[in-house]
Amino acid sequence: MKSYEVNFDGLVGPTHNYGGLSYGNVASQSNSQQSSNPKEAALQGLAKMKALMEMGFQQGVLAPQERPDVAALRNLGFSGTDAQVIEQAAKQAMPLLVASCSASSMWVANAATVSPSADTADGRVHFTAANLNCKYHRSIEHPTTSRVLGAMFADQKHFAHHAALPAVAQFGDEGAANHTRFCREYGEAGVEFFVFGRSAFDTRYPAPQKYPARQTLEASQAVARLHGLSDDGVVYAQQNPSVIDQGVFHNDVIAVGNGEALFYHEDAFEGTEQMLAELTTKLTKCGGNFKAICVPRSKVSVEDAVRSYLFNSQLLSRADGSMLLIVPQECQNNERVWQYLQELTSSGGLIREVKVFDLKQSMQNGGGPACLRLRVALNETELAAVNPGVIMTPPLYGTLTQWVDKHYRDRMTETDLADPQLLLECRTALDELTQILKLGAVYPFQIN
Repeated sequence: MKSYEVNFDGLVGPTHNYGGLSYGNVASQSNSQQSSNPKEAALQGLAKMKALMEMGFQQGVLAPQERPDVAALRNLGFSGTDAQVIEQAAKQAMPLLVASCSASSMWVANAATVSPSADTADGRVHFTAANLNCKYHRSIEHPTTSRVLGAMFADQKHFAHHAALPAVAQFGDEGAANHTRFCREYGEAGVEFFVFGRSAFDTRYPAPQKYPARQTLEASQAVARLHGLSDDGVVYAQQNPSVIDQGVFHNDVIAVGNGEALFYHEDAFEGTEQMLAELTTKLTKCGGNFKAICVPRSKVSVEDAVRSYLFNSQLLSRADGSMLLIVPQECQNNERVWQYLQELTSSGGLIREVKVFDLKQSMQNGGGPACLRLRVALNETELAAVNPGVIMTPPLYGTLTQWVDKHYRDRMTETDLADPQLLLECRTALDELTQILKLGAVYPFQIN
Protein backbone atom coordinates (compact mmCIF):
# COMPACT_ATOMS: atom_id res chain seq x y z
CA MET A 1 0.00 0.00 0.00
CA LYS A 2 1.35 3.43 -0.93
CA SER A 3 1.89 6.04 1.75
CA TYR A 4 2.40 9.77 1.69
CA GLU A 5 3.53 12.71 3.75
CA VAL A 6 0.68 15.21 3.46
CA ASN A 7 1.41 18.84 4.28
CA PHE A 8 -1.59 20.64 5.77
CA ASP A 9 -0.80 24.34 5.58
CA GLY A 10 -2.38 26.89 7.87
CA LEU A 11 -4.66 29.38 6.15
CA VAL A 12 -3.74 32.85 7.38
CA GLY A 13 -6.60 34.41 9.32
CA PRO A 14 -8.39 37.71 8.54
CA THR A 15 -6.85 39.49 11.57
CA HIS A 16 -3.21 38.87 10.57
CA ASN A 17 -1.34 41.61 12.43
CA TYR A 18 2.10 42.35 13.85
CA GLY A 19 1.39 42.37 17.57
CA GLY A 20 4.95 41.55 18.67
CA LEU A 21 3.49 39.04 21.13
CA SER A 22 6.14 36.34 21.07
CA TYR A 23 9.05 37.05 23.40
CA GLY A 24 12.01 35.04 22.15
CA ASN A 25 10.90 35.27 18.50
CA VAL A 26 13.19 37.95 17.08
CA ALA A 27 11.18 38.63 13.91
CA SER A 28 7.90 38.91 15.82
CA GLN A 29 9.31 41.45 18.23
CA SER A 30 11.28 43.40 15.61
CA ASN A 31 8.19 44.16 13.51
CA SER A 32 5.82 44.88 16.39
CA GLN A 33 3.03 47.36 15.60
CA GLN A 34 3.91 47.72 11.92
CA SER A 35 1.03 47.71 9.46
CA SER A 36 0.29 44.24 8.06
CA ASN A 37 -1.59 43.03 4.99
CA PRO A 38 -3.90 40.07 5.80
CA LYS A 39 -5.01 39.62 2.20
CA GLU A 40 -1.46 39.43 0.90
CA ALA A 41 -0.46 37.08 3.72
CA ALA A 42 -3.27 34.63 2.94
CA LEU A 43 -2.60 34.72 -0.79
CA GLN A 44 1.13 34.14 -0.27
CA GLY A 45 0.34 31.07 1.80
CA LEU A 46 -2.14 29.77 -0.74
CA ALA A 47 0.39 30.29 -3.54
CA LYS A 48 2.83 28.00 -1.71
CA MET A 49 0.13 25.36 -1.26
CA LYS A 50 -0.76 25.52 -4.95
CA ALA A 51 2.88 25.27 -6.03
CA LEU A 52 3.52 22.15 -3.94
CA MET A 53 0.29 20.59 -5.20
CA GLU A 54 1.39 21.23 -8.79
CA MET A 55 4.79 19.65 -8.05
CA GLY A 56 2.96 16.44 -7.19
CA PHE A 57 3.03 16.62 -3.40
CA GLN A 58 -0.06 15.83 -1.34
CA GLN A 59 -1.31 19.14 0.05
CA GLY A 60 -4.08 20.12 2.42
CA VAL A 61 -5.33 23.21 4.23
CA LEU A 62 -6.01 23.86 7.92
CA ALA A 63 -8.55 26.54 8.86
CA PRO A 64 -7.65 29.53 11.06
CA GLN A 65 -9.13 30.42 14.46
CA GLU A 66 -12.01 32.77 15.22
CA ARG A 67 -10.52 36.17 16.00
CA PRO A 68 -11.04 38.38 17.92
CA ASP A 69 -11.58 35.70 20.58
CA VAL A 70 -14.43 37.40 22.44
CA ALA A 71 -14.95 34.40 24.73
CA ALA A 72 -11.35 34.67 25.95
CA LEU A 73 -11.90 38.36 26.70
CA ARG A 74 -15.09 37.56 28.60
CA ASN A 75 -13.11 35.07 30.69
CA LEU A 76 -10.88 37.98 31.67
CA GLY A 77 -13.77 40.06 32.98
CA PHE A 78 -14.97 42.11 30.02
CA SER A 79 -18.75 42.04 29.58
CA GLY A 80 -21.72 43.28 27.59
CA THR A 81 -22.38 42.73 23.91
CA ASP A 82 -19.55 41.49 21.72
CA ALA A 83 -18.99 45.04 20.49
CA GLN A 84 -18.89 46.33 24.08
CA VAL A 85 -16.38 43.65 25.07
CA ILE A 86 -14.06 44.76 22.27
CA GLU A 87 -14.56 48.43 23.13
CA GLN A 88 -13.78 47.83 26.82
CA ALA A 89 -10.68 45.81 26.05
CA ALA A 90 -9.41 48.48 23.66
CA LYS A 91 -9.79 51.18 26.29
CA GLN A 92 -8.70 49.27 29.38
CA ALA A 93 -6.22 46.62 28.22
CA MET A 94 -5.17 46.99 24.59
CA PRO A 95 -2.47 44.28 24.87
CA LEU A 96 -5.20 41.76 25.73
CA LEU A 97 -7.25 42.79 22.71
CA VAL A 98 -4.17 42.43 20.49
CA ALA A 99 -3.56 38.97 21.95
CA SER A 100 -7.18 37.96 21.32
CA CYS A 101 -6.78 39.02 17.67
CA SER A 102 -3.53 37.15 16.98
CA ALA A 103 -3.52 35.15 13.75
CA SER A 104 -0.72 32.92 15.07
CA SER A 105 -2.77 29.79 14.39
CA MET A 106 -1.50 30.13 10.80
CA TRP A 107 1.66 28.42 12.06
CA VAL A 108 0.14 24.98 12.28
CA ALA A 109 3.49 23.32 12.98
CA ASN A 110 2.44 24.27 16.51
CA ALA A 111 -1.10 22.92 16.20
CA ALA A 112 -0.37 19.37 17.31
CA THR A 113 2.05 16.46 17.39
CA VAL A 114 1.17 13.68 14.96
CA SER A 115 2.29 10.04 15.03
CA PRO A 116 1.47 7.84 12.02
CA SER A 117 -0.20 4.48 12.34
CA ALA A 118 3.00 2.57 11.56
CA ASP A 119 4.48 3.79 14.87
CA THR A 120 1.54 3.55 17.27
CA ALA A 121 0.43 0.63 19.44
CA ASP A 122 -3.15 0.59 18.14
CA GLY A 123 -2.32 1.15 14.47
CA ARG A 124 -4.12 4.50 14.23
CA VAL A 125 -2.82 7.99 13.43
CA HIS A 126 -2.61 9.90 16.72
CA PHE A 127 -3.00 13.65 17.24
CA THR A 128 -2.30 15.59 20.43
CA ALA A 129 -3.21 19.26 20.28
CA ALA A 130 -0.42 21.47 21.65
CA ASN A 131 -1.24 23.49 24.77
CA LEU A 132 1.14 26.34 23.75
CA ASN A 133 0.95 27.60 27.30
CA CYS A 134 4.20 29.59 27.12
CA LYS A 135 2.35 32.47 25.45
CA TYR A 136 -1.18 33.59 26.33
CA HIS A 137 -2.17 34.46 22.75
CA ARG A 138 -1.37 30.91 21.67
CA SER A 139 -2.63 29.11 24.76
CA ILE A 140 -6.21 29.94 23.74
CA GLU A 141 -5.91 28.08 20.43
CA HIS A 142 -6.10 24.39 21.35
CA PRO A 143 -9.89 24.00 21.91
CA THR A 144 -10.67 25.16 18.36
CA THR A 145 -7.61 23.36 17.00
CA SER A 146 -8.96 20.12 18.45
CA ARG A 147 -12.38 20.66 16.88
CA VAL A 148 -10.89 21.49 13.47
CA LEU A 149 -8.57 18.47 13.51
CA GLY A 150 -11.49 16.32 14.64
CA ALA A 151 -13.53 17.51 11.66
CA MET A 152 -10.64 16.86 9.28
CA PHE A 153 -9.70 13.43 10.63
CA ALA A 154 -13.05 12.18 11.90
CA ASP A 155 -12.97 8.43 11.26
CA GLN A 156 -12.22 6.83 14.65
CA LYS A 157 -11.20 3.62 12.93
CA HIS A 158 -8.13 5.39 11.57
CA PHE A 159 -7.59 8.48 13.75
CA ALA A 160 -7.22 9.06 17.50
CA HIS A 161 -7.35 12.53 19.09
CA HIS A 162 -5.95 13.52 22.47
CA ALA A 163 -6.70 16.67 24.42
CA ALA A 164 -3.90 19.14 25.08
CA LEU A 165 -1.61 18.39 28.01
CA PRO A 166 -2.20 20.21 31.33
CA ALA A 167 -1.71 23.93 30.79
CA VAL A 168 1.13 24.35 33.27
CA ALA A 169 4.79 25.22 32.77
CA GLN A 170 5.98 21.68 33.53
CA PHE A 171 4.14 20.37 30.45
CA GLY A 172 4.81 23.16 27.98
CA ASP A 173 4.08 21.64 24.57
CA GLU A 174 4.68 23.41 21.26
CA GLY A 175 3.61 20.62 18.95
CA ALA A 176 5.34 19.47 15.76
CA ALA A 177 7.72 22.45 15.70
CA ASN A 178 9.83 20.33 18.08
CA HIS A 179 9.02 16.94 16.57
CA THR A 180 10.40 15.16 13.50
CA ARG A 181 9.97 11.63 12.24
CA PHE A 182 12.58 9.57 10.42
CA CYS A 183 11.72 6.53 8.32
CA ARG A 184 12.66 4.62 5.19
CA GLU A 185 9.12 4.85 3.83
CA TYR A 186 6.24 6.86 5.27
CA GLY A 187 4.11 3.76 5.73
CA GLU A 188 6.81 1.84 7.60
CA ALA A 189 7.71 2.04 11.28
CA GLY A 190 10.10 4.88 12.01
CA VAL A 191 11.83 6.84 14.74
CA GLU A 192 10.12 9.86 16.27
CA PHE A 193 12.50 12.62 17.31
CA PHE A 194 11.35 14.85 20.17
CA VAL A 195 13.39 17.98 20.89
CA PHE A 196 12.96 19.81 24.20
CA GLY A 197 14.34 23.06 25.56
CA ARG A 198 14.36 22.19 29.24
CA SER A 199 13.31 19.64 31.82
CA ALA A 200 10.75 20.62 34.42
CA PHE A 201 12.03 18.20 37.04
CA ASP A 202 15.56 17.12 36.14
CA THR A 203 18.14 19.77 37.03
CA ARG A 204 20.90 18.01 35.07
CA TYR A 205 19.73 19.73 31.90
CA PRO A 206 21.04 23.29 31.35
CA ALA A 207 18.52 26.05 30.69
CA PRO A 208 18.72 29.21 28.58
CA GLN A 209 19.38 32.48 30.41
CA LYS A 210 17.64 35.08 28.24
CA TYR A 211 14.64 33.60 26.43
CA PRO A 212 12.22 30.91 27.63
CA ALA A 213 12.61 27.26 26.66
CA ARG A 214 9.08 26.47 25.55
CA GLN A 215 9.09 22.68 25.16
CA THR A 216 9.72 20.44 28.17
CA LEU A 217 11.10 16.93 28.18
CA GLU A 218 8.14 15.87 30.29
CA ALA A 219 5.65 17.11 27.68
CA SER A 220 7.44 15.20 24.93
CA GLN A 221 7.45 12.03 27.01
CA ALA A 222 3.75 12.40 27.80
CA VAL A 223 2.87 12.74 24.10
CA ALA A 224 4.93 9.64 23.28
CA ARG A 225 3.01 7.69 25.93
CA LEU A 226 -0.37 8.95 24.73
CA HIS A 227 0.48 7.90 21.18
CA GLY A 228 1.58 4.43 22.23
CA LEU A 229 5.12 4.76 20.89
CA SER A 230 7.72 2.12 21.71
CA ASP A 231 11.01 3.01 23.40
CA ASP A 232 12.86 1.71 20.33
CA GLY A 233 10.96 4.17 18.17
CA VAL A 234 11.68 7.36 20.12
CA VAL A 235 14.72 9.60 20.58
CA TYR A 236 14.76 12.66 22.86
CA ALA A 237 17.26 15.47 22.36
CA GLN A 238 17.83 18.83 24.00
CA GLN A 239 18.13 22.12 22.17
CA ASN A 240 21.34 23.99 22.79
CA PRO A 241 20.34 26.61 25.40
CA SER A 242 22.70 29.18 23.89
CA VAL A 243 20.87 29.10 20.54
CA ILE A 244 17.51 29.54 22.28
CA ASP A 245 19.00 32.74 23.72
CA GLN A 246 19.85 33.78 20.15
CA GLY A 247 16.25 33.53 18.99
CA VAL A 248 15.84 29.81 18.25
CA PHE A 249 12.50 29.52 20.04
CA HIS A 250 11.59 26.19 18.37
CA ASN A 251 13.74 23.40 17.00
CA ASP A 252 12.36 24.03 13.50
CA VAL A 253 14.29 27.32 13.46
CA ILE A 254 17.61 25.43 13.64
CA ALA A 255 16.91 21.95 12.16
CA VAL A 256 14.56 20.15 9.80
CA GLY A 257 14.22 16.45 9.08
CA ASN A 258 12.40 14.19 6.65
CA GLY A 259 12.67 10.60 5.51
CA GLU A 260 16.11 9.39 6.54
CA ALA A 261 17.74 12.82 6.70
CA LEU A 262 18.33 15.47 9.35
CA PHE A 263 19.44 18.90 8.10
CA TYR A 264 20.73 20.84 11.10
CA HIS A 265 23.06 23.57 12.30
CA GLU A 266 26.27 22.60 14.06
CA ASP A 267 25.14 24.40 17.24
CA ALA A 268 21.54 23.12 17.28
CA PHE A 269 21.72 20.48 20.01
CA GLU A 270 23.28 19.43 23.28
CA GLY A 271 25.13 16.10 23.10
CA THR A 272 24.99 15.97 19.30
CA GLU A 273 27.26 12.96 18.78
CA GLN A 274 25.35 10.75 21.22
CA MET A 275 22.04 11.86 19.71
CA LEU A 276 23.15 11.09 16.15
CA ALA A 277 24.42 7.68 17.22
CA GLU A 278 21.08 6.84 18.84
CA LEU A 279 19.14 7.99 15.77
CA THR A 280 21.41 5.91 13.53
CA THR A 281 21.03 2.78 15.65
CA LYS A 282 17.27 3.00 16.03
CA LEU A 283 16.57 3.88 12.39
CA THR A 284 18.81 1.01 11.28
CA LYS A 285 16.58 -1.36 13.30
CA CYS A 286 13.64 0.00 11.29
CA GLY A 287 15.44 -0.78 8.05
CA GLY A 288 16.52 2.80 7.42
CA ASN A 289 19.85 4.46 6.72
CA PHE A 290 20.14 7.67 8.74
CA LYS A 291 21.85 10.61 7.06
CA ALA A 292 23.00 13.71 8.95
CA ILE A 293 23.60 16.94 7.01
CA CYS A 294 25.39 19.39 9.29
CA VAL A 295 25.66 23.07 8.41
CA PRO A 296 28.89 24.35 10.01
CA ARG A 297 28.90 27.64 11.90
CA SER A 298 31.85 28.69 9.73
CA LYS A 299 29.48 28.71 6.75
CA VAL A 300 26.25 29.95 8.36
CA SER A 301 26.13 31.61 11.77
CA VAL A 302 23.21 31.09 14.15
CA GLU A 303 22.37 34.77 13.61
CA ASP A 304 22.17 34.27 9.85
CA ALA A 305 20.09 31.11 10.34
CA VAL A 306 17.61 33.02 12.49
CA ARG A 307 17.47 36.05 10.18
CA SER A 308 16.98 33.97 7.03
CA TYR A 309 15.01 31.05 8.52
CA LEU A 310 17.22 28.68 6.55
CA PHE A 311 16.12 25.74 8.70
CA ASN A 312 12.48 26.77 8.92
CA SER A 313 12.22 25.22 5.50
CA GLN A 314 10.40 22.24 4.04
CA LEU A 315 12.52 19.22 3.21
CA LEU A 316 10.59 17.18 0.66
CA SER A 317 11.36 13.74 -0.79
CA ARG A 318 11.25 13.25 -4.53
CA ALA A 319 10.59 10.04 -6.44
CA ASP A 320 14.24 9.75 -7.53
CA GLY A 321 15.44 9.68 -3.92
CA SER A 322 16.72 13.25 -3.89
CA MET A 323 15.36 16.03 -1.72
CA LEU A 324 13.95 19.47 -2.42
CA LEU A 325 14.32 22.35 0.04
CA ILE A 326 11.55 24.99 0.17
CA VAL A 327 12.96 28.22 1.63
CA PRO A 328 11.71 31.78 2.16
CA GLN A 329 12.99 34.62 -0.01
CA GLU A 330 15.00 35.86 2.97
CA CYS A 331 17.47 33.02 2.34
CA GLN A 332 18.16 34.35 -1.13
CA ASN A 333 18.57 37.85 0.29
CA ASN A 334 21.24 36.69 2.75
CA GLU A 335 24.54 36.44 0.88
CA ARG A 336 26.17 33.90 3.19
CA VAL A 337 23.11 31.65 3.38
CA TRP A 338 22.53 31.76 -0.36
CA GLN A 339 26.19 30.96 -1.06
CA TYR A 340 25.94 27.96 1.24
CA LEU A 341 22.78 26.73 -0.50
CA GLN A 342 24.46 26.99 -3.91
CA GLU A 343 27.37 24.91 -2.63
CA LEU A 344 24.98 22.40 -1.03
CA THR A 345 22.87 21.77 -4.13
CA SER A 346 25.86 21.58 -6.49
CA SER A 347 27.75 19.06 -4.34
CA GLY A 348 25.80 16.03 -5.60
CA GLY A 349 24.47 15.24 -2.16
CA LEU A 350 20.97 14.42 -0.99
CA ILE A 351 19.53 17.97 -1.25
CA ARG A 352 19.77 18.85 -4.94
CA GLU A 353 17.33 21.70 -5.45
CA VAL A 354 16.14 24.79 -3.61
CA LYS A 355 12.89 26.60 -4.39
CA VAL A 356 12.29 30.11 -3.06
CA PHE A 357 8.91 31.49 -1.97
CA ASP A 358 7.81 34.98 -1.04
CA LEU A 359 6.30 34.63 2.42
CA LYS A 360 7.19 38.09 3.66
CA GLN A 361 3.95 38.66 5.57
CA SER A 362 4.44 35.46 7.58
CA MET A 363 8.18 35.95 7.94
CA GLN A 364 7.81 39.45 9.39
CA ASN A 365 5.61 37.98 12.08
CA GLY A 366 8.07 35.21 12.88
CA GLY A 367 7.14 32.15 10.80
CA GLY A 368 8.51 30.59 7.61
CA PRO A 369 7.61 27.64 5.35
CA ALA A 370 8.01 24.99 8.06
CA CYS A 371 5.90 26.95 10.56
CA LEU A 372 3.06 27.08 8.06
CA ARG A 373 2.58 23.32 7.71
CA LEU A 374 1.58 20.31 9.78
CA ARG A 375 2.93 17.05 8.37
CA VAL A 376 0.73 13.96 8.53
CA ALA A 377 1.99 10.61 7.20
CA LEU A 378 -0.92 8.62 5.80
CA ASN A 379 -1.36 5.41 3.86
CA GLU A 380 -3.83 5.22 0.98
CA THR A 381 -6.70 4.00 3.16
CA GLU A 382 -6.15 6.72 5.75
CA LEU A 383 -5.85 9.42 3.09
CA ALA A 384 -9.17 8.29 1.66
CA ALA A 385 -10.70 8.67 5.14
CA VAL A 386 -9.61 12.32 5.49
CA ASN A 387 -12.34 14.93 5.02
CA PRO A 388 -12.00 15.55 1.24
CA GLY A 389 -12.96 19.19 1.67
CA VAL A 390 -9.54 20.04 3.14
CA ILE A 391 -7.42 18.42 0.41
CA MET A 392 -6.02 21.04 -1.95
CA THR A 393 -7.18 20.82 -5.57
CA PRO A 394 -7.14 23.41 -8.38
CA PRO A 395 -10.86 24.18 -7.85
CA LEU A 396 -10.36 24.57 -4.07
CA TYR A 397 -7.42 26.90 -4.65
CA GLY A 398 -9.55 29.05 -6.91
CA THR A 399 -12.42 29.09 -4.41
CA LEU A 400 -10.14 30.03 -1.50
CA THR A 401 -8.42 32.86 -3.38
CA GLN A 402 -11.83 34.29 -4.26
CA TRP A 403 -12.88 33.88 -0.61
CA VAL A 404 -9.81 35.80 0.55
CA ASP A 405 -10.36 38.56 -2.02
CA LYS A 406 -13.95 38.90 -0.85
CA HIS A 407 -13.44 38.93 2.92
CA TYR A 408 -9.92 40.10 3.82
CA ARG A 409 -8.65 43.61 4.44
CA ASP A 410 -5.41 44.70 2.82
CA ARG A 411 -4.24 46.68 5.83
CA MET A 412 -4.33 45.95 9.54
CA THR A 413 -3.06 48.05 12.45
CA GLU A 414 -3.68 48.01 16.17
CA THR A 415 -6.39 50.62 15.69
CA ASP A 416 -8.25 48.36 13.26
CA LEU A 417 -8.43 45.61 15.87
CA ALA A 418 -10.68 47.81 18.01
CA ASP A 419 -13.25 48.09 15.21
CA PRO A 420 -16.31 45.95 16.17
CA GLN A 421 -17.04 45.56 12.46
CA LEU A 422 -13.89 43.45 12.15
CA LEU A 423 -15.45 40.73 14.32
CA LEU A 424 -18.52 40.61 12.06
CA GLU A 425 -16.32 40.43 8.97
CA CYS A 426 -14.30 37.57 10.43
CA ARG A 427 -17.32 35.56 11.52
CA THR A 428 -18.97 35.98 8.13
CA ALA A 429 -15.79 34.82 6.43
CA LEU A 430 -15.26 31.83 8.71
CA ASP A 431 -18.88 30.71 8.47
CA GLU A 432 -18.46 30.59 4.70
CA LEU A 433 -15.08 28.86 5.04
CA THR A 434 -16.49 25.99 7.09
CA GLN A 435 -18.93 25.35 4.26
CA ILE A 436 -16.15 25.45 1.66
CA LEU A 437 -13.98 23.02 3.64
CA LYS A 438 -16.97 20.91 4.80
CA LEU A 439 -15.95 21.23 8.46
CA GLY A 440 -19.35 21.71 10.07
CA ALA A 441 -19.64 23.83 13.22
CA VAL A 442 -16.14 24.19 14.70
CA TYR A 443 -16.07 27.84 15.85
CA PRO A 444 -17.51 29.10 19.14
CA PHE A 445 -19.88 31.50 17.40
CA GLN A 446 -21.31 28.56 15.43
CA ILE A 447 -21.72 26.36 18.49
CA ASN A 448 -22.92 28.74 21.23
